[in-house]
Amino acid sequence: MKLTINREQILTPLQQIVSVIEKRQTMPILSNVLITLNDKQLILTGTDLEIQIVAKIEIDSEASGAITVPARKFLDICRLLPNNAEIKLEHQDDKIKITSSRSRFSLSCLPAGHFPEFSESAMENEFFINAGKFKKALEKTVFCMANQDVRYYLNGLLLHISNSKLKLVASDGHRLSIYEDVLEEATGYETRIILPRKGVLELSRLLDDPEAEIKLEFSSNNIRVSIKNLVFSAKLVDAKYPDFSKVFQQAFFEEILIDRLLFKEALTRVAILSNEKFKGVSFDIHAETLKISTHNPEHDEAEEELPIQYSGDPLSIAFNAQYLLDAVSNLELESVALIIASNASSCFISEPNDCAYKFIVMPMRL
Repeated sequence: MKLTINREQILTPLQQIVSVIEKRQTMPILSNVLITLNDKQLILTGTDLEIQIVAKIEIDSEASGAITVPARKFLDICRLLPNNAEIKLEHQDDKIKITSSRSRFSLSCLPAGHFPEFSESAMENEFFINAGKFKKALEKTVFCMANQDVRYYLNGLLLHISNSKLKLVASDGHRLSIYEDVLEEATGYETRIILPRKGVLELSRLLDDPEAEIKLEFSSNNIRVSIKNLVFSAKLVDAKYPDFSKVFQQAFFEEILIDRLLFKEALTRVAILSNEKFKGVSFDIHAETLKISTHNPEHDEAEEELPIQYSGDPLSIAFNAQYLLDAVSNLELESVALIIASNASSCFISEPNDCAYKFIVMPMRL
């Protein structure tokens, strides 16, 4: 296999693929990227057996062949070559020779036939969505996913399609975010799938062009996302997401309206002196006034008072300050609406009169 390619053509696809490849692999070949040349197309493939990214590059070459090369070493070589450098690749025995101007490199290869095939079942459903729209939906929910929770279904993101409605849900058991949007075309089906944590993070990173249209296809086991010249595939989490609808079916106190920026700044300041492990802050809520306070084992204390719009009974409750800051940072309007359940089991955070994005956080005991 022989080919010549410009550095700029191969660098970005290679960077996108290498992030999927784990540094420590049980199979040495999984540290490699599969390079396939066929029909004037260079195809780069990287996988960890749970996620796969395939990048296709159009090139002017009649040659064909396939080989796997160490992904990170190959990326570092390409990255450190000068801009617009011409890179020549030549496969010789169990080595690949890389030359560019006065630079010469030789990397050990593994046969392409040993590269594992990514198992995918036949895709049953599909829909199209704007990349910017989908990235926004991911960003509003991704931070709530659990990390290495024994309830493995929480280490992922629920994607719920109901005809023309799109809903994304993430929770770590202490907080939950829900983002809803409308698809431009009705799908004609209803289904729920759970995307794995690593897959969600990688997919969000790949959605770098807000104007692009992406195609999502999925079965009960796999999801495949086509983004321009990239194809992202992942195995889905085989589980049922817990029913969170009951949290809406309860009585609530009056709505509390707060200026978003004032609330965010006050929380940030008070959180400085909160317990480093639990980040707990207390809320004392009265008509027209919210007092946020905290203390820590070193006997430091902080207190802030904010004007609010609230006409209900006085109440006291405590929260993890970081959870509240994560929620408020994802809101866009000038004011924030807090609605606390009458049994103090949960607090809803959203934008007034907007149902698209909701954040729910469980209170703490201080």
